[in-house]
Amino acid sequence: MSAVFSAKIAQQLLEFTPKAIGFPLAKMPFSLKAKVISQLLGLLLAEQAADDELEFLSDKWVAIRVDDLNLAFEVSFNGKWQVRELTDAQVSFSANSAELVLVAAAKEDPDTLFFQRKLSIEGDTELGLEVKNLLLSIEFASMPTPIRLSVEKLAAVIERLQLEAKPTVILAKSPSY
Repeated sequence: MSAVFSAKIAQQLLEFTPKAIGFPLAKMPFSLKAKVISQLLGLLLAEQAADDELEFLSDKWVAIRVDDLNLAFEVSFNGKWQVRELTDAQVSFSANSAELVLVAAAKEDPDTLFFQRKLSIEGDTELGLEVKNLLLSIEFASMPTPIRLSVEKLAAVIERLQLEAKPTVILAKSPSY
């Protein structure tokens, strides 16, 4: 009974936490979200920007949709990060927040999520592969410590909840005659 109860609570937390986060996020002005996203990308991809590894994004737009948070935006890099509302991106990535956190923490492979249909990539295939490879080139250990620790802790909670949310099968011993 407690395993079933625990699984239900874990499933509800996985389902309702993004909705609880998404509500205030939806009320935030896009300009503020764009500024935060731009600064975060600047921190995470500073090394790649310094090494001119972001040139392929020049005049190209990549849409990011975090479905369960109702968060959607486009990014481009022309010497600095640009963030705008959805208009006309060349490639689009869509996933739920849990999967994106697990990818960021290197706990999940984007290809696996793609084939499990938990990550959607639509549009310019070549650009999509370049973006995916760019994201995989981010060394988790080299992330700024507050971001790395936050992502690690959040990924650990998500993994634990996903494990707890899986249905448990209890096999009864059949009576021997």
